[in-house]
Amino acid sequence: MGDPSRSQSQNLYSILGIPKSASLSDIGKAYRSLVVKWHPDRNPSNKAEAEAKFSSINEAYRALSMKKREEDIACNGDHKSKTHKKKKSHDRDKDDNAELQISKPTLLSRTTSRVSPLTSPILPSISSRRCTTPPRMDFSGGNTPTTPTTPPPHFSKAASRRCATPIFFSQSAARRKPPPIEKKIECTLEELCMGCVKKIKVTRDAISASGLIVEEEEILMIQVKPGWKKGTRITFEGKGDERPGSLPADIIFSIDEKRHPVFKREGNDLELGVEIPLVQALTGCNIPIPLLGGGQINLFTDDIIYPGYEKIISGQGMPISKQGTRGDLRLKFLVEFPAELDDDQRSQIVSILQATS
Repeated sequence: MGDPSRSQSQNLYSILGIPKSASLSDIGKAYRSLVVKWHPDRNPSNKAEAEAKFSSINEAYRALSMKKREEDIACNGDHKSKTHKKKKSHDRDKDDNAELQISKPTLLSRTTSRVSPLTSPILPSISSRRCTTPPRMDFSGGNTPTTPTTPPPHFSKAASRRCATPIFFSQSAARRKPPPIEKKIECTLEELCMGCVKKIKVTRDAISASGLIVEEEEILMIQVKPGWKKGTRITFEGKGDERPGSLPADIIFSIDEKRHPVFKREGNDLELGVEIPLVQALTGCNIPIPLLGGGQINLFTDDIIYPGYEKIISGQGMPISKQGTRGDLRLKFLVEFPAELDDDQRSQIVSILQATS
């Protein structure tokens, strides 16, 4: 019977479509090509087959890359032991007791490109005499990081001999949040007076479980409260675009008022222009006054109304949410004068006005 482990190894090579003599670089290139080809998101018509192949490709890559690195580490270890075999015993003891010197230790973060303090659990393995911890890899991204098999220049010679574990790329570094995305949302005066619910569809970039950037759509609900003013800001945390190495951005919506054809807002008050003919301005009148949101009230006045005259109706303005009250409705009157008068009409007006002065 054949060796099961050897048969399994040959099967892993066939999954990636490479010979047994393939190098670590060849394994990485084959993996990148196949994982893009058989990604489930790119094969919607045969998703089940794509998911099975995608899983087997990942497993084959993990196993073969780990095996190849262990072989390289073993080869490097044998070469070093032969090189140092002829050294004197007291020099070897001196090296074994030498203190591990590390100048500005750092771990490189693949996702943030920032330098983070060397507080990773890999430290104990560096300081130990024999390091057998296998290298860790991150398979969430589209690119496969190349892990060095020799220590960086700032490690001491003692550390180089005692540990062949390579530095790995880490996603544990603190991630930054990008600036928020700001958008405006228009509301009518009726909506700001009565309150309403706004539904807004946003499209954003998100990182899938497989590490690819995909487009997502989401409906955000904004509960507009009565009395909100222009400039009111509503924040949705983490609803913006995602980028590798960064936290999702926030989305901030700012309230903007649509221009109303009849009313004008001034703070918590509403202004309404009312135009009446001269005869009603001088003799009194009963005027229907429209209200924001529908309905009307009848206003009777026997005052002499002149241009610029104002009348205030209390409690018919915009809601004041913190007080539970409402502002006022301010009526600004415009007097409509006749375009023409004959001589007789002029004479009569002069007589009336002179009598009142």
